[in-house]
Amino acid sequence: MHFLTSIPSPEISFIDLGPVRIHFYALFILTGIVISSFLADSRLHARGAQRGVFLDIALWAVPAGILGGRFYHVITHPKDYFYEGADLLATLRIWEGGMAIYGAVLFGAVGAWWGAKQAGIRFWPVADAVAPGLLIAQGIGRLGNYFNQELFGVPTTFWWGLEIPSDNPAYPAGLPEGLTFHPTFAYEMIWNLSAALILIYLGKRFTLQWGKQIALYLVFYSLGRLWIESIRIDPSEIILGLRVNIWSALIGIAIGVILFWVQSRRHPGLEPDIWLKGRNPAESEPTQPAEEKAQA
Repeated sequence: MHFLTSIPSPEISFIDLGPVRIHFYALFILTGIVISSFLADSRLHARGAQRGVFLDIALWAVPAGILGGRFYHVITHPKDYFYEGADLLATLRIWEGGMAIYGAVLFGAVGAWWGAKQAGIRFWPVADAVAPGLLIAQGIGRLGNYFNQELFGVPTTFWWGLEIPSDNPAYPAGLPEGLTFHPTFAYEMIWNLSAALILIYLGKRFTLQWGKQIALYLVFYSLGRLWIESIRIDPSEIILGLRVNIWSALIGIAIGVILFWVQSRRHPGLEPDIWLKGRNPAESEPTQPAEEKAQA
């Protein structure tokens, strides 16, 4: 390899600290979750919520999202997990790679809805608060794919081509050794982080509420996933000639556009507050009787 002619793949994907093995894939996913959770909490606090309220919601949303992401990945890659002599416990080994974003968002939304209900906050403010953080978390999480040497694209001669050892099980069969591939992990990371900044700007510039920011998240992320997925080379289930994740991206764009349009029609104004009826802490604070006020 010569300087600036390709991107080398990492030689390790984990470190051992005594008896504990830390996989970089899991580490980057957890880092993204932590950063996005604190960002969402700050955004909810700016809307009037107490500090830390989103962390309570995340206790429901994060496990549900991890479960959904893994479930969606497994059912859309059945040949990787269900075959004669397969180790079914591999379906549970998340640290080896394999988290589908759309499954994580779907299940995570259910967890967030339930957590928001417990916290006394309406769902749409929570969804909008977390929208940019989702993009940031997904961007950071893609670094885990880099360390796992997975999810790369078709061969390329560009100087930023990703080196993949030919003995890697993911190296495409039938291709000669020494090729470099599109680093789709980097493309998606850059796309997601850029989209997060744009979403934060648009949310403030136009005061987007009522779920409109989460709608734009679906559109932005899915647009990026659409073109990135089209150059990925890893095996995937094909439906009507298209990779299953391309169908997921098309559905994500459609849902985002419809959600933005419906919410704009139904709620042209601003949200009155973030609280469910009767759950605003300010309304439950005891007021000073009129006689005491007069004496004061």
